[in-house]
Amino acid sequence: MANSGALAHSHGTETAISRTLDGIVPLAGRVLIAGLFLLSGISKLQAPAGTIAYIESAGLPFATLGYIAALAVEIIGSLALIAGYRTRAVAAIMALFTLAAAFAFHFDLSDQNQFIHFFKNISIAGGLLQIVAFGAGRLSLDARRA
Repeated sequence: MANSGALAHSHGTETAISRTLDGIVPLAGRVLIAGLFLLSGISKLQAPAGTIAYIESAGLPFATLGYIAALAVEIIGSLALIAGYRTRAVAAIMALFTLAAAFAFHFDLSDQNQFIHFFKNISIAGGLLQIVAFGAGRLSLDARRA
């Protein structure tokens, strides 16, 4: 019976660590992945003509509409992701957006730079799909609404 106190203390420590990790790690992950989108959206906001021209150069139709959609996904989506608001849906939209961008803008796999950008986007989509699967975590608006 002398060990039962140590076992209970060990279990309590594991629970405290697990509870901390359940809150901080998902929050950190959301902030880190959203930061990339937020910075990209802000840069697009500062150079609309250049972004629209880039979309047109890729041969995509409705470049201005694409620009507006990109701004919405990158700025509004990243802020929602950071806050943990409707996180699974937002992360799914952002994953689809990222995959579309990979195929529309970086699919020249014979160019090493485009190859890297393509697989970077694929990896980011994978991280977003982890958020879709596991949710926002304890430190989120979603958790407060539940």
